[in-house]
Amino acid sequence: MNREMLMLVDAISREKNVEREVVFNAVELALAQATKKLYSGEVDIRVAVDRDTGDYETFRRWLVVPDSAGLQNPDAEELLMDALERVADVEEGEFIEEGVESMPIGRIGAMAAKQVILQKIRDAEREMLLNDFMSRGEKIFVGTVKRMDKGDLIVESGRVEGRLRRSEMMAKENLRTGDRVRAMIMEVDLTLRGAPIILSRSAPEFMIELFRQEVPEIEQGLLEIKSCARDSGSRAKIAVISHDKRVDPIGTCVGVRGSRVNAVTNELGGERVDIVLWSEDPAQFVIGALAPANVSSIVVDEERHAMDVVVDEENLAIAIGRGGQNVRLASDLTGWKINIMDAAESAQKQASESGAIRTLFMEKLDVDQEVADILIEEGFTSLEEIAYVPIQEMLEIDTFDEDTVNELRSRAKNSLLTMEIAREEGAEAVSQNLRDLEGITPELMVKLAEGGINTRDDLADLAVDELTEMTGQGADEARAMILKAREHWFTSDEASATPQA
Repeated sequence: MNREMLMLVDAISREKNVEREVVFNAVELALAQATKKLYSGEVDIRVAVDRDTGDYETFRRWLVVPDSAGLQNPDAEELLMDALERVADVEEGEFIEEGVESMPIGRIGAMAAKQVILQKIRDAEREMLLNDFMSRGEKIFVGTVKRMDKGDLIVESGRVEGRLRRSEMMAKENLRTGDRVRAMIMEVDLTLRGAPIILSRSAPEFMIELFRQEVPEIEQGLLEIKSCARDSGSRAKIAVISHDKRVDPIGTCVGVRGSRVNAVTNELGGERVDIVLWSEDPAQFVIGALAPANVSSIVVDEERHAMDVVVDEENLAIAIGRGGQNVRLASDLTGWKINIMDAAESAQKQASESGAIRTLFMEKLDVDQEVADILIEEGFTSLEEIAYVPIQEMLEIDTFDEDTVNELRSRAKNSLLTMEIAREEGAEAVSQNLRDLEGITPELMVKLAEGGINTRDDLADLAVDELTEMTGQGADEARAMILKAREHWFTSDEASATPQA
């Protein structure tokens, strides 16, 4: 019988074009699964087949787990202290084994064993095909829609299948069985049965790769696509830069009479593409990204990583775009938060900000409005700048002499010190139950104390917009923190509602 098994292994190995070791592993698995059925619990069985003689041994084994973890499956686990009594040098994570009677091959359910062996071989074949496909280094999967699977499309290329989820298709795209499809290979998930290659047609990477195929200069390193933002099926923006002064990056990507960009657009169902010149200067990059709108002025706030962009009335609708599309894509492309406003809104905001800064300078530096306005006109916006910028910069202000500059710097430093002491004293008023709340950092605690929030109930009473304005958090983060602060309300209610014995 053992000789017949060796002959069977050789025959299957040749027929299916897989290694003998794969077939032996499948046989061992089939024998182990059949042996498990002799036991009532969730036991762990290992079968070892001799590759030369066909003889095999069967072992029951237990995983050694830490004493502190306890036994999750007593039929297949052993505590370390018990395992050491059986094997002196065993360690956590190892197995201890005990030989058990082997099940004769003739008693194995033939169908069950056959199914296990064939499935193992199919898995091996699938892995070989997949490895062969991935070794080509292709980034775009080209295939035919084979079938639908729970809303996903299964795309076949040769004998390899990819999965294109509905969320990764382009808007309003209606693909049917038999349609030819190109999509970006995003990842390979071997846990997915049948179609382990995850595809996307909506990802920015897909557009980048399409341009790479259409524009040889990108492959040659003369051009580079720095970023891409898409509303798939509708509109997209790409940022390009030339590494050769002789090469025009935008014209090269457009191609003769638009041939190159049209090839990409046609593949993406008419998706319009704006090609933007990338710049190291963030403001210049944002101005280009907002095209075709003309920008009047721009103010950069590096601390908030945001920009206020001023456009005239004629360009306001163009800059924003239908449904905010243009400004949203520009923001995604550049990585900066962009606030579009007209001249009147900009003037109002600047006046408001200048008023707040003027009041701060007059109160904290004990100066009159004239001195405060001079500081604002020279570009100073905070006490920190007055206290710590190089003194030479302030000495360049014509209306200030050296004594005035030194006095202003001294007052600024003293005010900052006083404010810091006040913040620390305010934070000390925060109750312990708020300090212990998950997510409360020292910085947040100071901001909450400044806003008069000293207890967990104070925080729980806040609205989301109130907390975001107070701390600068995002809406989702603020909402989660408020809900966390309210948890004790419900646990208290449940406790009081529980009948007492």
